[in-house]
Amino acid sequence: MTSENDRPEAGSGQPDPAEGTPRFTDKRRIDPETGEVRQPTPEEQVLADAESIAQGAEEEVVLEGLIESQKLAAERLEELQRAQAAHYNLEQQYSAYVKRSKAEVLAAHDRGVASLAEALIPVLDDIELARQHGDLTGPFASIAEKLTTTLQRAGVEQYGQAGEAFDPAVHEALMHSHSAEVTEPTVQMVLQHGYRTADRILRAARVAVVDPEG
Repeated sequence: MTSENDRPEAGSGQPDPAEGTPRFTDKRRIDPETGEVRQPTPEEQVLADAESIAQGAEEEVVLEGLIESQKLAAERLEELQRAQAAHYNLEQQYSAYVKRSKAEVLAAHDRGVASLAEALIPVLDDIELARQHGDLTGPFASIAEKLTTTLQRAGVEQYGQAGEAFDPAVHEALMHSHSAEVTEPTVQMVLQHGYRTADRILRAARVAVVDPEG
């Protein structure tokens, strides 16, 4: 029997007889003595089968993880696309709201200008009569000029001139006659000027019309 004193010291590099004879596994596939392919021992075959099964299981786990990751990525992409579509729709709705609001403000402004100008038309007629009679002088002339200039800046235009073609859309005929000197219905005299904005006739020009004879 080997006594404790007969055992080699730990770390000496010598095998301990109590632990039995060391075993070595030759994993070379070619037999160095015969040069032929070595057949695996039952032990080696079991280890090889176990390694193959483990590798297959690992590949299956990786494949399942990849499929799950792809599925999750597709779901996140769909969510992102839905969010982007919702954001786009919100932007379009806001843009339409801003445009509609601006249009409504402009329309309200135009209605206000038209309403004010229509209320001032009798005053403008009196100013025009005073001008024709030479009574538009002094402070009254200055006030009349400022009123006319203000309305022009707001987009109110005075129109109607003798000699222009008669247009029932913008002229109102109060007098009518015939003449060989015209070839089409023509404004012979403006009785009261018309007033209009860019898109609305506030009052048609009241005129005397002359038609061609025959």
